[in-house]
Amino acid sequence: MSQNNQVDNNYMGKSGFVWFVGVVEDRLDPQYLGRVRVRCVGFHTQNKTELPTADLPWSQLIHPITSSGISGLGSSPGFIVEGTWVFGYFRDGYAMQEPMVIGTLPGKPVELADVSKGFYDPNGVYPKYKDEVDTNRLATNDSANPHLGLELRKLTRKTGVPTADFDLVPSEDHVGLEEDENIPASDGDTWNQPDIPYSAVYPYNHVFESESGHITEIDDTLDHERLYTAHRTGTSQEIDKDGNQVNIVKGDHYNIVSGKRQAVIEGNADITIGGRHKIFINKDGQENNHYDIQIGPNASVNIQVDKGDMNVVLKDGKMNTNVAGDYNMKVGGNYNLKVDGNRQVDITGTSTDNTEKAAIIRGKTIDLNP
Repeated sequence: MSQNNQVDNNYMGKSGFVWFVGVVEDRLDPQYLGRVRVRCVGFHTQNKTELPTADLPWSQLIHPITSSGISGLGSSPGFIVEGTWVFGYFRDGYAMQEPMVIGTLPGKPVELADVSKGFYDPNGVYPKYKDEVDTNRLATNDSANPHLGLELRKLTRKTGVPTADFDLVPSEDHVGLEEDENIPASDGDTWNQPDIPYSAVYPYNHVFESESGHITEIDDTLDHERLYTAHRTGTSQEIDKDGNQVNIVKGDHYNIVSGKRQAVIEGNADITIGGRHKIFINKDGQENNHYDIQIGPNASVNIQVDKGDMNVVLKDGKMNTNVAGDYNMKVGGNYNLKVDGNRQVDITGTSTDNTEKAAIIRGKTIDLNP
C-alpha cells in the first residue's frame, strides 16, 4: 500500500465519523478551554454510579468562523450550560475519548431535571420550563408565557415627571410695570417615558440572554424594528423603529470624557433633579475658561426659588450689570447696602425718592450742591 493510500485510509472521516447526541453535565473546565463533559446517548449509561459525571471525557467545542479561537480573540468561552442537548462526533472514532461538539439541539422539554440520573443537569437548574420550547420568550412573544423582564419594564415605566414651573408675577405685585404688564408665567408640565415599543413577531426578533439575565435584542419585525440592550438590573438602552432612544440607569451614572464633549439639541430639553446639582467650571484656574450662557431673541431667563435664599459671592473680581431697558426691583423686606469704598450714582434724568416715613441721611459732611 502506498503512502498516499495510507493517508487516505487514516484520514478522519474517510471511513465515516462516529456521531453522537448527548447532554452536557459539566462545564467547569480546569484548563479554561471552554470544554464540556457530555453523556452520549447509546455510548454512556444513564447510571451515574456506574459512570459518574467526573469520568466523562472532556469535549472540545467547535467555534464559528466569527470567533478566532486564539489569543482570547472572538467569543470565549462557549456558552453551553449543564442540561444542554448537543450534537457532535468522536475525533478518535470508537475510542470515544476525544469528543467534539458541533452544536446544540433546542427542543421542548417534557420534564425537569432529575439530578439522580444521567442525561440531566446535575445542578437541577436547566431546563427552567416544562412543556415550553427552548426559544427565548422575547423571541416567541407568547402571551401565555411572557418574559418576566418585559413585564417588569412595563410596570416600572416612568410617568408624570414634572418640569420647572415659573409663576406669573402680576403688575400690582411689582414696581416699574404698567397696569396689566405682568411678568409672564412659564408654565411647567409633566412628561412620560414612551410606551415600551416591544411588539416582536417570531422569527424576526433575534435574542441573546445570559444566565443572570443580561439581554440583547435585534428585532427585525416589520414596522417594529428595535435594538435593545439591558443589564440584569434593568439598566438599558432601547432604540425604537423611528430612531427614538431611551436610556435607563438603575444605579449611579458616570460620564468621564478625557477630551472635549459637544452636544446639539435641536428641540426642547427638560431636566428634573430630585437632589442637589453642582457645576464646577475651570477647576484648574486657567485663564479664559469662562462660563458663558447666551439666550437668543424673544426669550427670558426665569429663576424661581420656592423657599430659600439666592446667594452670589465674588471672592475676587467685579460684578457688572448692563441693562438696556428698565431695571425694576421689588424688596418685600429691608434693603440693606454696604459699600466699603465710594458710592457714585449718575442719573441723566430725574431722581425721585418716595419715603412714607422719615428719610435719614448721615455723614460727616453733607453737600447738597457742592
